[in-house]
Amino acid sequence: MTIDSTADIIIKNNILIVDDHPFIIEGYKNAITRYHPEQYHFYIDQAKDCQSAYNIITNPDTPVFDIAFLDISMPPYAEKNIYSGEDLAKLLSQYMPNCKVILLTMFTELLNIKTIIKTINPSGLVIKNDLTFDELLFAFDKVLKNNKYYSESVLKMLNQSEENTIEIDQFDKQILFHLSKGTKLNDITQYIPISLVAIERRKLNLKELLKIEGGSDIDLVREAKNKGLLF
Repeated sequence: MTIDSTADIIIKNNILIVDDHPFIIEGYKNAITRYHPEQYHFYIDQAKDCQSAYNIITNPDTPVFDIAFLDISMPPYAEKNIYSGEDLAKLLSQYMPNCKVILLTMFTELLNIKTIIKTINPSGLVIKNDLTFDELLFAFDKVLKNNKYYSESVLKMLNQSEENTIEIDQFDKQILFHLSKGTKLNDITQYIPISLVAIERRKLNLKELLKIEGGSDIDLVREAKNKGLLF
C-alpha cells in the first residue's frame, strides 16, 4: 500500500485475483473499483489458474500485492507442486508475507474449513454461496482495515461439533490428488519427494483413517472427496 503525496490523499493498493471463471474475476473487479474511489486507487492483476498465478507471484517485476483473492479449486500446476488456492496462499507468504489473503471456495465441509484456517490462517474465508456484491465489499472493507472476515456459512460450520474431525498433511493430499488422476503408485514418487514405501504406508493409513481397509484406490478417492479431503 502506498499513499499519494498530493493534496487529496489517495491510497494505492495492489490487488491479485485468481479464479478460473473470467466472469467471477470481472465481478470482483467491479466491486473493488467501486470501493471509495475518492480515497482509494487499485492496481488489479489477475490469473486464471495456478500456473499463471505462480508466474505472476514469482516474477521479480511484479509489484507487491496488498490483498489477494484466491479461489481454492483451480487447474493445478503440478510441476511446481501448486495444486490449489491454498498452495498459492503459501507461495504468497514466501514472496509477499504482508499480503492479506482472502480464500474463496464452493466447498462446505467442516474438515476442509478447519484445515484451511489451521494451515493458512487467511485474512478472509468465504463460501461462494454466501457471496453477494454487498457482502464482497463488506469482506473487502474488513480485510483492508486489518480485520478478519469469515462468511456466514464458515462461522456456522465452526460452531458445529468438532467430533470425528480428520486432518491430513500436504503429502497425503498430494497422494490423493495423484490417485484421483489415475497416476500409478510407482510414478507418484516423481511428484512427491518421499519414497515409494512411505507413499504405500501413507495410502494404507488413509484407508484406515477413512475406514475403508481393503477398499480400492477408487474407493479411497471417493471417500476422500466425501470427507472434503480432496477437491
